[in-house]
This record gives sequence, C-alpha cells and structure tokens, in this order.
Amino acid sequence: MREKLTLAALVLALAAFVSAQVGEDVKKTTEDTGHATKQAAKKTGHATKKAAHKTGEATETAAKDTEKGAKKVGEGTEKGAKKTGEATEGAAKKTGHALKKGTKAVGHDTKKAAEKTEDTVKK
Repeated sequence: MREKLTLAALVLALAAFVSAQVGEDVKKTTEDTGHATKQAAKKTGHATKKAAHKTGEATETAAKDTEKGAKKVGEGTEKGAKKTGEATEGAAKKTGHALKKGTKAVGHDTKKAAEKTEDTVKK
C-alpha cells in the first residue's frame, strides 16, 4: 500500500508541476501577444501619421495649383476685357466718324434746300 501512496503522491506532484508549467507557457504566450499587439499599434500609428502628412502636402499642392489656375483665368479675363474695350472704342470712333459725315451731308443738303427755297421765294 505504501507503494500506492508513493505512486499517488508522485502523480499529484507531477500534475502540479505540469499545471505550473502550462501556467508559465500561457503567461509567456500572453506577454508575447501583448508585445506584438503594442508593436503593431505603434506601426499603425506611424503609418497613419505619415499618410496624414502626405495628404496635407497633396492638399497644399492642389491649393497652389488652383491658385495658379485662377490667376491665369483672371489674366485671360483681363486681356479679354481690354480687347473688348479697344474694339468698343474703335467701333465708337467709326460710328462717330460716320455720324459726322452723315451730319455734314445732311447739313450740306439742308443748306442747298434752303438756298433753293430762298431763290424760289425771291422769284
């Protein structure tokens, strides 16, 4: 019977040792998982920060390009307005010249008609 008790004590001691060993393995695995998770979180945070920085740079570049485009549109509009003004001025000069010529002709014809009327009245 003594052998049975010794064998039982040996089995219990072995079970306690195996249980302790499993506990250590679980603890180490948990620590390793925690460390890996922390490293992954750091890398993700770094990548997110880098992406945000690049997005900011791209937005800044797009804003500068938009500003350049708007400036070119403004310059084109200014040139168009200047040409329109010049064309309007030219048309106004031509219209004024035509009116002057027409008025002069009308005045000349009116003078002739008045002279004829005067001649007719004198007779």
